[in-house]
Amino acid sequence: MAIKTAGLKTDKPTEIKIETETEFELPKGTEEHIRKVFAYLPLEQTRGITKVRLVDFINDPRLKTSDVKMQGDLPGLYHPRVQNKGAWLEVSAGALLKPFSKFMEKWMAKTSFKANLAGVLFSLVGQHYFMTLRHSVKKQNIEPQVRKYAEKNLREWSEIQSENSWRGRIFKPVRPYMERWAKWLNKKAAAAKKK
Repeated sequence: MAIKTAGLKTDKPTEIKIETETEFELPKGTEEHIRKVFAYLPLEQTRGITKVRLVDFINDPRLKTSDVKMQGDLPGLYHPRVQNKGAWLEVSAGALLKPFSKFMEKWMAKTSFKANLAGVLFSLVGQHYFMTLRHSVKKQNIEPQVRKYAEKNLREWSEIQSENSWRGRIFKPVRPYMERWAKWLNKKAAAAKKK
C-alpha cells in the first residue's frame, strides 16, 4: 500500500485566508465569491498563494518608485514569496467599487463588482503561475501570457456562471454577433490609434 500512494499529491486544496481590511461596504457574498474563483482554478496554479487581502486602495512603496505612470487606481497587486512568507494577493475595493464617483459610475461598478473581482483574481493568479511555476516563459513574455490566461479563464468562468441565469439564456443567441461587433470596434480603435 505504501508504494501505491508514494509520491502522490493530495487533491485537498489548502484553505486560502481572506483578510478584509476595507472600510467600504462590500457587496454581499464577496468572500464566498473569492472562494468559488479559487475552487474553479486548478490546484497546481494556486499552490503557494496563502492569502487574499481586500484593502481600500493599494498603497505600496514600490509603486512610488516605478517608472510606469499609472492612470487611476491599481485594482490588484501580486506579492511574491519572500523568505518564509508565502505569496499573497492584494485587491483594492476602492478601485473596483469607485466609491467617490458619480451615482451612475458607482452603480455600474457595484453591479459589475463580482465579474471585475474575478478578472483581477484571474490575472493575479496568472501572474503567480507564470512567475513561479512556469519556468519556460521568459520575463518579457509574461505580460501577454498572463493576459491570455486571464481572458481564457474569465470567458470560461462567465459561461459557467451564466448557464442557469435568465440573462445568460437571453443573450446566448446574440453573443456571436456581439463578439463580431466587438472585434470590429477593436480593429477600428487600433486603426484610429495608428493615425
